[in-house]
Order: sequence, then C-alpha cells, then structure tokens
Amino acid sequence: MPLRAQAPQASQPVILVVGDSLSAEYGLPRGSGWVALLEQRLAREKIAARVVNASISGDTTSGGRSRLPALLAQHKPTHVVLELGGNDALRGLPIAMTQDNLAVMTRAAKAAGARVLVAGMQMPPNYGRQYGEQFASMFATVAKNEGVALVPFFLKGVADVEDSVEKMFQPDRIHPNAAAQPVMLGNVWPVLAPLLRR
Repeated sequence: MPLRAQAPQASQPVILVVGDSLSAEYGLPRGSGWVALLEQRLAREKIAARVVNASISGDTTSGGRSRLPALLAQHKPTHVVLELGGNDALRGLPIAMTQDNLAVMTRAAKAAGARVLVAGMQMPPNYGRQYGEQFASMFATVAKNEGVALVPFFLKGVADVEDSVEKMFQPDRIHPNAAAQPVMLGNVWPVLAPLLRR
C-alpha cells in the first residue's frame, strides 16, 4: 500500500515553491513571474513536473513555517523551494529566528520526502556591513547544516548590476520587474535541474 501511494510522486515530480512577493508575481502581469517561467522551462525540457506556487506577498519565515505542514500534506511535493527571509530583514527580525525557521522548514520538507532548495538573499548596504554579511551567510549555513541545495543569491544579476534600480525593478524600487524574472529563474534553474534528474 505505501508503495502504491508513492507511485504518483515517482512518475511526476511536484515542485512546491514557498516564497514571498518575489515569487508571487507582485506587480507583474499574471504568468510572467519566475515561477511561471519555470513551468515553461520544464515543458521545453520535457520534464513532466507539476509546479505549485504557494508564495504570498509579504510573507516571513514565520508565516512560511506555520503554513508548510499543511502544504506538504496537501501537495506531497518531491521538491521544495524555500524563498523566504527578505521580509524578516525588512522588518528587523532577529537573524537567529529567521535561521531557525528556515532550518525547521527544511527539516520538515526533508522528513516529508522532498528535496529542498534554499534561495539565499542579501540586504542593501544601508543595513550595515555586519548585518548584511550575517544575513547572507545564514542561508548558506542552513543549507550546509541540513545538507540541501542553495542558490547563494536569488537576485544575482538583478540587484547587483549597474543601473539595476532603473532596469530591473518596478517603480517602488523593491520588487523586480518582468525583465528581471528570466534572470531570477536563471539563478534557480542550474541548482534545481540536477535535483529533478536524480
């Protein structure tokens, strides 16, 4: 009986994305965000995976931690992408708390049989060098401690390029625009794809 229950997972990977506005298409035309582009890429690569976007704008790691058990039970994902933490920093929440939440989510996803990818973030320089370094390294620490995949900086090529505010961000200067979405997927895909082919 348990083997039959796992058969659908084996035949079709289910990728659960648990994120914030960066993954929830905030301010973008529907279907143009990086998660929608991921679905298109999977189709082009002839990888028959189903993508569940459970991202909520404004969500924190605490919110993700509280939502994740039900999402795991409902969707039974084979892969989980955790894209959370940015709002924790914007709200000035303790890094230790954010790290603990990410670690708990990672362990819960692994316990449910999913492979996990953690999307790392960085803070603008005005948050201070020490805080910025600690925040950025936190994602690597979680990934290393839990033995899961890591995208070191989810917004690489978006937030760290010349004239990025004008080229890659919406007028609010916080949320990436449509032009940034393929770049964001380009940061995730090389890390996610090998997990799908194992």
